[in-house]
Amino acid sequence: MRFLLDAEQRAFADSLDAMLTAADTPSVVREWSRGEPASGRALWSRIAEAGVFALAVPEEYEGVGPRPVELAVAFVELGRHAVPGPLVETVTAAALLTEPGPAKRLLPALGSGEAMATLAPSGSYALDGDAATTRLALTPDGLRLAPGHGPVRPCLDPARRLTPLAPGGELLVPDPPVAHALTTARLTTAAQALGVGLALLDRTVAYVKQRTQFGVPIGSFQAVKHRLADAKIALEFARPLVFGAALSMSPAEAAAAKVAACEAAYATARTALQLHGAIGYTAEYDLSLWLTKARALRTAWGSPRECRALVVNAGDRRW
Repeated sequence: MRFLLDAEQRAFADSLDAMLTAADTPSVVREWSRGEPASGRALWSRIAEAGVFALAVPEEYEGVGPRPVELAVAFVELGRHAVPGPLVETVTAAALLTEPGPAKRLLPALGSGEAMATLAPSGSYALDGDAATTRLALTPDGLRLAPGHGPVRPCLDPARRLTPLAPGGELLVPDPPVAHALTTARLTTAAQALGVGLALLDRTVAYVKQRTQFGVPIGSFQAVKHRLADAKIALEFARPLVFGAALSMSPAEAAAAKVAACEAAYATARTALQLHGAIGYTAEYDLSLWLTKARALRTAWGSPRECRALVVNAGDRRW
């Protein structure tokens, strides 16, 4: 089966790509990592104006969604440009806010970009709790609005600022649709990882055309070509899984897409690091922004082991 975007979806992706290219996201990422969110918030508003967050919000709450295929299209571009912030958490929060009262109160602001949400199971760290304006905690008794957050903890990806959420807070939804929300989180994480992998591949292909050894570009060496071809194949294999999961919104298919996309991005990151050599290890070099993100996304919203187990169990039930 082939998954081809229609003209409107391609135009949407192209417009996001152009906007994010002009935004100089590497500098935004570095400021966000230092706890200086002003430029990140400004970029967040521009992403919202493009309609990205409205895709996760139902029409009755001033959104245009849910439209998971278009969300996947958008998150590929967000990953391609390493956009910081609780992107996955905001659209996942929209999937959890099903009670009319909290939905009417919170969803319009999430869709418009006026609010930024983070989300975490009770006792776990939330992404960017210091920057988020809406902090949600999944507790045994339902979805709560956390009253605050704890100190920022270090993360492998400096742009992913982890904070514990304060206990207690208002109970918003006693019985939230956790399975559906987790599917949304895994789908958008997979799409983001796919974009990260594509950016790493593009940057590495450009670099091996310039770096020379023995008087010739290293991109002319057969071993280098093989490594890049393997990375390309893995990413292209993951792409239809991502969009197939967006069409079905099946928990097992979203888990499969997350495994394929995150593992492909991680393998591409390893290839990129090897082919860049010592410069790839330096935090000052922009490549590092995608390298660390590929590693962090690999375990976000479910480890490879957890996602594979879900896929296998779903297959066993079919038989």
